Parts: sequence; structure tokens; C-alpha cells
Amino acid sequence: MMDVKKILSEYSKRFDGPIDEFLPPEKPDNLMKATVQYPQAGGKRMRPAMVLAAAGAVGGNKDKAMPLAVAIEYIHNFTLIHDDYMDGDEKRRGMTTIHVKYGGPTAILAGDALFARAFEVIAQLDVPDGVVRDVLKVVTRAVWDLARGQQMDVNNENGEEVTMDEYIETIRLKTSVLFAAGAAGGAMIGGADKRTVDAVHEYAMLLGVAFQMFDDVLGLVGDPVKLGKSVGNDVRKGKSTVMVTHALKNIKNENIMREFRSVLGKMDATEEDIRKARKIMEDAGSVDFAIEMATDYTKRAIKKLDVLKDSDDKEFMIALAEFAMKRDV
Repeated sequence: MMDVKKILSEYSKRFDGPIDEFLPPEKPDNLMKATVQYPQAGGKRMRPAMVLAAAGAVGGNKDKAMPLAVAIEYIHNFTLIHDDYMDGDEKRRGMTTIHVKYGGPTAILAGDALFARAFEVIAQLDVPDGVVRDVLKVVTRAVWDLARGQQMDVNNENGEEVTMDEYIETIRLKTSVLFAAGAAGGAMIGGADKRTVDAVHEYAMLLGVAFQMFDDVLGLVGDPVKLGKSVGNDVRKGKSTVMVTHALKNIKNENIMREFRSVLGKMDATEEDIRKARKIMEDAGSVDFAIEMATDYTKRAIKKLDVLKDSDDKEFMIALAEFAMKRDV
């Protein structure tokens, strides 16, 4: 069985140098410190790892995909900075969030700086101009879709019932598109044909949906110490996760539904309120439903990789999809 955590750790160390290289110290100091805080903090770095793995899995040179891997990590961290600011979160991976530490305006500028630098890095890809254009096209489309998904997610924070299709479209745009852009871009740099690029892109789209669904599960029933943040915040915001969507459709007892709705969207909900809401969703089968649904998406994602020849990189991509469903953080 492939040790995904060990491989991700090795990838993460491999990214340290290039990530620092493209973020040289400049003035003003506070903006530079805010800009580098998340990228230099490490973490699993699943998205850039997927870029290199996809390039290798199609028979390409993974070193040539490194600039895209770095760019995808910058874009991911740009979204985290802005997400934390919009959500008012005070902690990220156990660290003080950037808008709290440096102020809201500096946090916005730090995100913007990472976004700009990402595309400067992509322009340095050592591949034919046509491939650079294709990579830029898939990445810019992903950022556009990501913004749409984030706004849809904000719009859903009102406790109103949304359909399962609307929920899945939201997380597809909010989470999957950046996974998919990195995987497809890596395959392009590796010299894959369109059929293979499309299959790898779809693999990562499906993986991203599963990843976010399970992330929502962890956000309700996970260990807050390991998560580095409080659990139940999605309930407080009234966010329509797969569990909330399922619960609103399947709770038949009017008193239980009334109690559930009294907590959903209650920003000052106590820990006891959250425990009650969690118990209601567990009793309604909503947590199990979310896990089963995420598992199905994972299986579908892995099936897409049938287009690839057997290799260590393909095995890693399969293991990465499985790992997304086995995380405790």
C-alpha cells in the first residue's frame, strides 16, 4: 500500500525551494511577510503534487511542470487568504490568519500579489508556446469558475434549502476546478493528447468534489485540535453542505426539524447547539450519506485513470484520491 502521507511530505519539501525562489524579499515588509506566510507554511500541498504526478503519469518530464505546480500553490493560497478574510476566520492550520495578523487591506493585497506572481511563473514554463497558451487557458478558466463557486457558497450561507445538484455545482466550482487545472496542465506539459488530458481533468474534478464533501464532514465531526479550527462553523453560517441538504429533505419529525432550523444559521450557536445539530444529522443518516456519496465520487475519479499506462505516478494519483477520503485533517 502506497504511503501517500510520506510521498506528499517528500513532494512538499521538494516545493520549498521553488516556492521561496519566486517570492524574493521586497518592500514593503509587511506585505511581503503576509504574502509568504501561507505558501511557506508547508502543508499537504496536494494540488502541486498532482501537477507533477500528472506530468509524470503521461510520460513527461516532471521538472518542466514545476513552475505550474508552484503557480497552482500560489493561487490556492491566494484563495485561502481571501476566504479567511470573507469568513472572518481567526485561525488557519493553527496559525493566526493573515487579515487578523496584518489587517484586512494587507490581506487583500497579499492575495492579489500571489495571484499576479502565479501567472508570471507560468509564463516561465519551458515548453512550446502553444502548450503555455493551453495551460494559461485552463488555469484562468479555473480561477474564473472558482470566483463563481465562492460567490455561490456565500449565497448559500442563509439556511435556505438548496438542491443537491446546486450544492454539487457549488463545490465543483469552488474546489474541484483548481485540482483539475493543475492535473490537466501537468498532463499538457507532459505531452499528453487531448483524450488523456480530458480524462485526467475529469479525474481531478471528481476527486475535488469528493475532497470537499469529506472536508465538510470533517468540519462537522472532525477533531478541532487536528483541524486547527472550530467544528460546526458551517452550521453556524447556515451553509448548505451535503449533510444539511440531505437533513432538510429527510427529517420528518416537525419538532426535530424546528430544533434543527433553530441552530442552522445561528452565528452565536453554542457548542451544545452544534452537538444537537450534529446528532440530528447523524440520526437522519446525513453524515453517512455524505461519506457514501464522496466515496462514489472517489471511485469514479479513479476509473478515469484507466486511460493511463501503469506507473508509480498513476498509482500515486489513485492513492491520492483514496487518501482524500481517509484524512483526519
